[in-house]
Amino acid sequence: MATADSPSRDSLAPNMTDPADPADRLDPVVLHHVVNTLGWPDLRPFQRAAINPLMDGEDAVLLAPTAGGKTEAACFPILSAMAGQGWTGASVLYLCPLKALLNNLVTRVDSYAQWLGRRAGLWHGDTRESQRQRIRTDPPDVLLTTPESLEAMLIGVKTDHAQLLGSVRAVIIDEVHAFAGDDRGWHLLAVLERLQRVTGRPLQRIGLSATVGNPQQLLTWLQGSGAGERPGRVVAPPLADAPGAASGRTRPAGDVELDYVGSLDNAAKLIAALHKGEKRLVFCDSRRQVEQLGAALRARDVTVFLSHASLAAEERARSEQAFAEARDCVIVSTSTLELGIDVGDLDRVIQIDAPGTVASFLQRLGRTGRRPGSTRNCLYLATRKDSLLQAAALLLLWGQGWVEPVTAPPQPRHLVAQQLLAAVLQEHKVGDQLWSEQWNGLAPFDRSAAPVLRYLVSKGFLDEDGGMLFVGPEAERRFGRRHFIELTASFTAPPQFTVLSGRKEIGQTDPAVLTEERAGPRRLLLAGRSWQVTFIDWGRKRVFVEPVNSGGVAKWTSGSLGGLSYTLTRAMREVLLGADPPVSLTRRAAVCLTEWRQDDAPGVVHPGGTLVTRTGPDVRWWTWAGYRANATLTATLSSVADPVQRPTDCYVRLREDLTPDTWRAARDRTDGGAALVLPDVDHRAVHGLKFSAALPQRLAVATVAARLADFEGARAALAERVRFHVSPSG
Repeated sequence: MATADSPSRDSLAPNMTDPADPADRLDPVVLHHVVNTLGWPDLRPFQRAAINPLMDGEDAVLLAPTAGGKTEAACFPILSAMAGQGWTGASVLYLCPLKALLNNLVTRVDSYAQWLGRRAGLWHGDTRESQRQRIRTDPPDVLLTTPESLEAMLIGVKTDHAQLLGSVRAVIIDEVHAFAGDDRGWHLLAVLERLQRVTGRPLQRIGLSATVGNPQQLLTWLQGSGAGERPGRVVAPPLADAPGAASGRTRPAGDVELDYVGSLDNAAKLIAALHKGEKRLVFCDSRRQVEQLGAALRARDVTVFLSHASLAAEERARSEQAFAEARDCVIVSTSTLELGIDVGDLDRVIQIDAPGTVASFLQRLGRTGRRPGSTRNCLYLATRKDSLLQAAALLLLWGQGWVEPVTAPPQPRHLVAQQLLAAVLQEHKVGDQLWSEQWNGLAPFDRSAAPVLRYLVSKGFLDEDGGMLFVGPEAERRFGRRHFIELTASFTAPPQFTVLSGRKEIGQTDPAVLTEERAGPRRLLLAGRSWQVTFIDWGRKRVFVEPVNSGGVAKWTSGSLGGLSYTLTRAMREVLLGADPPVSLTRRAAVCLTEWRQDDAPGVVHPGGTLVTRTGPDVRWWTWAGYRANATLTATLSSVADPVQRPTDCYVRLREDLTPDTWRAARDRTDGGAALVLPDVDHRAVHGLKFSAALPQRLAVATVAARLADFEGARAALAERVRFHVSPSG
């Protein structure tokens, strides 16, 4: 029933009563609740535009900024199709990259489903077995899960996957860009192809995303084996409604300020003093920085909560819930809160230093400005000169409306090995000539994977008998613990020790904190507090602690290859050459950038090309091409590159006996960039590839090398004019 605050169906005229209006295709019950339960006077144009393609069964990528209504744009048409076409069983999967995001969404999605007498259910790594058993016996209409849990359903002995998943018709993938840019995307595509064989029908694929520079390519990627065969569409708000959301070429509105504070402690002083009484979300780009800033704010009597991947799930949930309900407080987070997890009505976003991509910044900026009358805002606090330069460059790109394209990492041979093992586990046995059919011809899981298959058989990961493939003893030994639970995750987590205070789990810490030489008692910094170690259970990887006032140390090992992109590093060069981002610069930031340009820039950048500089024996080629391009150049120019020193984002180290003639000869041998070679890779780096043990060493190394290379950026750097510059001290 309509109320004074919830307009009736008639109040939506003329839009929703237009005979050609797509909204009239939605189930009348959905329309009723949109008005009378949600209190919406209308659907957004973007949500209306999604109705026809989704109800017609088309694949789609729905692009909109954070809080742009993507969940509703997908759910309302799909639930209407479910009701109108009589779908039964678990007919819709809703996949998310984070368990916390699923926890946040399930109540909302279930409330929409219940409008039509349907249900939503939740299944991920933290779901109790009793709840999983209820789902097996009485599946919900919408099942919210992760790709890893979906894989576990397919290969698990407790789940009849054909019965549970055989009715799936549509799959909604939230934050699809977060999958597409790393190995989880390859895993997702492969699992969806196997699921499609279980259902015996094509699956409608709907990706929800914000902030991508190549939406059409993202749609093609999402369609998998159906690309070019199934209809698909990118749906995005008009640029007038959401600048930059569709094309990534128009800068979104926002109140952004860049400041230089010089240290993390100074950042804590400023945050504690600014915007008292407001709810502030502070992003850091390492767990260590989160812990250090959290402790510094707590020491200044700021109500502070923390969120990062090494905190216990209950600890994170408590922080996020308390933050959502509080007002005068700060939550300090890594990218865990960058995605669409609801932490209430924010007043401010503060960024410590700079994220690595414009897309991340847009996600973070979009956490604010949701309250009527408020604007999106972000305050950058640079703690170092180099991070100030990176932040200015990122904001320069943002001002140009540029957003990174999302591209899948190349040559995922280790995921091919994982999928071969998982498919055999799922089917119990697979024909040795028919195995590629499991992925419906999707590369690289097609016949091109034969060398990986032969290696798996030769090393006992797979057994071959009578024309059939079976799981072999080596797979049992390597991955068989807890019924192959290791096979369900495509990413490698560094080993960590669980930290316990009494029976309460605080989180996890890097073992290096427990083994490195240090004077005095061993203390950890975790959950923003210091803890003294009382006992270490090395066998079970557990650390027992008790609280202390100060002195804790935070440290975690990064498994990333690291490095900034060509485009971002080039923008840093443009800033040094005088380009200013279209944001407010504090006096401190402006002074620091001026000092950069006057004192340092002449020796590292030139508007007419790149520089080779010599300071004594130190010779550097300032390419400003990004780490991956510089690694490619180092390997290609091996005759003149320093064989010991690693490249950086900004320069390549060259031999101290370099001359202009030897430089030109080395560059000429590249044939204008046509003769580039893959970067050199330390064989130890393959341990960062999950399932590298199931690959020949040469293929594992080749995979890491391909992911480290940037041929396009290297060619661009080689094509520029080079100037030789000797510093006065040289």
